[in-house]
Amino acid sequence: MRLSAPPITLSFSICGALAIWAACWPATLAQPPAARQGRGRQGGARPQDTEVWDPEPKVVTPGAVDSDPPSDAIILFDGKNLDEWVNTRDKSPANWVVHDGVMTVKKGRGASNIETRRSFHNYQLHIEWKIPENVTGTDQGRGNSGVFLASTGGGDAGYELQILDSYHNRTYANGQAGSIYKQGIPLVNPARKPGEWQSYEVIWMAPVFNADGSLNTPAYATVFFNGVLVQNRFELKGETLFIGKPFYRKFDSAPIKLQAHPDPSEPVSFRNIWVRELN
Repeated sequence: MRLSAPPITLSFSICGALAIWAACWPATLAQPPAARQGRGRQGGARPQDTEVWDPEPKVVTPGAVDSDPPSDAIILFDGKNLDEWVNTRDKSPANWVVHDGVMTVKKGRGASNIETRRSFHNYQLHIEWKIPENVTGTDQGRGNSGVFLASTGGGDAGYELQILDSYHNRTYANGQAGSIYKQGIPLVNPARKPGEWQSYEVIWMAPVFNADGSLNTPAYATVFFNGVLVQNRFELKGETLFIGKPFYRKFDSAPIKLQAHPDPSEPVSFRNIWVRELN
């Protein structure tokens, strides 16, 4: 005969559960959450150990819009006059045309590149330019000009950021708008059509030379074209040349130069030019 075992009754009350939880509560509070790897304390280090309070960056008041000059900018052209510019050829007062707040290249007889009276080393440059709506020509003969980030002599000597009508106008890639002429092909082509204003925002880091004239560190250029990055800290191989290989020759600071290109197309215009020294 099989005997049935009496049922085993487990008694567990709510009060018992609360008692167990209460007993464990202080221990639970004592355990901080596990720190994420790499973010926890390192041998007793404090957050303050890696806080740097001085020197405090100086306050610069920005323009009403990003294209306006900030409070520490040097105004090179504000639409009023060419007082900050001279003719490259003989350093006489610049003779390009100023009308309705715009500066336009003077072409033809007596035409000359112009450059700033002041010299600069490292800087941030803002410049706006426009290819005329009625521009004619093709390839390099259509709205050609240039911004020489450092003018190292007469004519086209220096380091040129190309200006050209590159809106449906095919040319060699290292000679289109946004190129470091004959060296740096732009990453993309964000050119607007003729008749519309365009802009360059440039960070220029000048080359550094040793006492004997040899190169210590090369020049670098970062360029935003119409707000789009086209040169990402591009390392220049030397001065930009129309013919031949680039080379470096010693200089320290230099003027910024604008080109009066001899092509027969209608002239390029400029406005709102300012620079911030980064020395």
